[in-house]
Amino acid sequence: MTTKFRRAATAAATLALAVVVAGCGSSGDPAPAAAPKPVPASVPVTKPFKGLRPTEVSIPKIGAQSSLVSVAVNLQGKISVPSVKTPMQAAWYRLSPVPGEVGPAVVLGHVDGDKKPGIFYRLKDLVPGDEVDIDRSDGKKLKFTVARVTQVPKDQFPEDAVYGNSTKPELRLITCGGVFDHAEHSYVDNIVVYADLAS
Repeated sequence: MTTKFRRAATAAATLALAVVVAGCGSSGDPAPAAAPKPVPASVPVTKPFKGLRPTEVSIPKIGAQSSLVSVAVNLQGKISVPSVKTPMQAAWYRLSPVPGEVGPAVVLGHVDGDKKPGIFYRLKDLVPGDEVDIDRSDGKKLKFTVARVTQVPKDQFPEDAVYGNSTKPELRLITCGGVFDHAEHSYVDNIVVYADLAS
């Protein structure tokens, strides 16, 4: 088993634990967290990532541009996201592949936060053929092309389609969408953009 394949298999297994994004924006206070359940793959969200990594995401059509911080899985088994106090900050899930490597790299962003639009506020407006640009720490500038955009209820999140292994470099952009549930202090749906490496 090659190192790349082992890493992809490990990432896929870890991603299977992290189907739901830990909040992708709201203008209210978050709902009380359930009692923490330790997850073996949990690592500190703020731990610096010193390896090859994406550094910036840009989506010209919707005017979205952000540096990328790296995030991991929290104790509830959800992928963490930047604070809603900084809704324009996007994040790369560092247990997914580095964009440009084989597999589905995952980039997350808020739809809103702190009573302002977030970095992925207009993510739902993308259509097939739109461009997503990713810069990496090795100086490479990658261009991805949107293949499809979906809106799905969070309780029907398409885990296999989003996180499943692939034979080519792909990108997933994820945010919240749909109706805001005031009782739960969260949106009921996820917007997921699937994109393929163009150059």
